[in-house]
Amino acid sequence: MSFLRSPVTIFGALNLSAIAGSTYYLRSHLVYNLEESEARSDEIEGTLRGHIGLIEESLDRLEGKATEADRGKKMNEYYGKRGRDEKKS
Repeated sequence: MSFLRSPVTIFGALNLSAIAGSTYYLRSHLVYNLEESEARSDEIEGTLRGHIGLIEESLDRLEGKATEADRGKKMNEYYGKRGRDEKKS
């Protein structure tokens, strides 16, 4: 058991534990950042869908196709669809 008292073994074990600890920390930080990025993307997607609905409603009003009862319908329809366009296999 004298090999456990060797400075090379001690420094090697410390080095491996430092690498393992930093790898774990970086992985958890990366996972957190990915979740935050996905949440931001979902929020932007919903905003864009709402704006597309508003633009299409405006176009319908300019073309004379829309009525007052249709106001806000497309925006709510597009905004409500967000996150549900997943591929169906």
